[in-house]
Amino acid sequence: MELALYGFAVLLFLSFCGFPLGFTTLLVGFVGFAYTREWNWEGAMTMVGQQVMETGANYGLSVIPLFILMGSFIHRSNISEDLFRAAYAFIGYRKGGLAQATVLASAGFSAVSGSSLATAATMTKVAMPHMRKYGYADSLSSGVVAAGGTLGIMIPPSVPLIIYGLVAEEDIGKLFIAGTIPGILLVFLFLGAVRFSVWRNPSLGRAGDKLPRSERFAAYAKVWPVIVLFLLVLGGIYIGAFTPTEASGIGAFGAAAFAFFKGHVRSWAALLDILIDSTKTSAILFSVIFGALVFSNFINLSGLPYDLLDMMDAMNMGPFGVIIFVCVICIILGMIFEAVGLLLLIVPVFLPTLQLMGVDMIWFGIIMVVVVEMGLITPPIGMNVFTVRAVMPDIKLGHIFKGVVPFVFADVIALVLILLFPVIAIGLVELLR
Repeated sequence: MELALYGFAVLLFLSFCGFPLGFTTLLVGFVGFAYTREWNWEGAMTMVGQQVMETGANYGLSVIPLFILMGSFIHRSNISEDLFRAAYAFIGYRKGGLAQATVLASAGFSAVSGSSLATAATMTKVAMPHMRKYGYADSLSSGVVAAGGTLGIMIPPSVPLIIYGLVAEEDIGKLFIAGTIPGILLVFLFLGAVRFSVWRNPSLGRAGDKLPRSERFAAYAKVWPVIVLFLLVLGGIYIGAFTPTEASGIGAFGAAAFAFFKGHVRSWAALLDILIDSTKTSAILFSVIFGALVFSNFINLSGLPYDLLDMMDAMNMGPFGVIIFVCVICIILGMIFEAVGLLLLIVPVFLPTLQLMGVDMIWFGIIMVVVVEMGLITPPIGMNVFTVRAVMPDIKLGHIFKGVVPFVFADVIALVLILLFPVIAIGLVELLR
């Protein structure tokens, strides 16, 4: 265990120094593996090569770049504007309604992009000017876009759920199904957090203008392609019409067709720009995956998972106690690492222990995503908070962190409910079996 802890310490140090997580985990895993083999550098190099080749040839991983491509087409289509307009038409005339409209628009955008950071950045550009126009406090407006972005890792299609499914060897389609009800629960809890905030302090966000009925229906009509695409991708998976990999291809094609007919991608330059952007994002993500898998090989060789199992047995910690222990670790590390990196680092360490204890790994996967979601908006390093700050540099970090507090509590409530009532996460999966 001591060697593995040294490895984690070096990993944290290099991450704080600004080294990319993918290369950091690859380096530490490579050196650590060689050390455990009495400085056998040739063996370590062979292990790295085999791990990269086997992972890169995994057909199941093709779902990641395809869903990223789907999100890129949707982002280029400016659908976020239509989503926000529709949500504003539905609820914007109430006190705090613009913030609640941002939550709904973020949920809709998440459903077809699958990315937290992309959702936070996009909705900051779309929603912040409207909320400032109506005198919303920066704390509430920036907090709601940072928190709303976290819905992107729970509402399917979700890249972190895909990563978890590949690492834990669980069915990605079932994970998508399991994430649906918790995602809806989080949307309602976030709406409640906004409502509670403006109830305590009405000056945080006043009501917007109520649109005429004709304008409301016109706004609703513009978002039908998103609804169709969402139902096509997830509905097809739910009824077994196609696999998640096939769904990602269909979703990418549908998003491309939508972007073309809206007139946003009608030139080779625009198409090339989207493809390059998707390729860069996929390359960054795969570098993290390769590095984390090499690092997990080193961790397994160091004996840490088995030492943890012995420690849990000695402390008489049951499955529930172990899960709470993992949640605490993830909340702490979630303040430092981004979602995918954290899942790749933590899940392989505790997976053998939880499987031996008979824990439902679909349920545990949803718990992990909720915990990782909290880490995206908690200090000192909340990735979504810094994303909002990068888009709106005139907002103080302190105001954003103050604004996300009610949403952190909403995440805690969701986590407690899922822990106490596993049916929230696995009920729909059991129903559709």
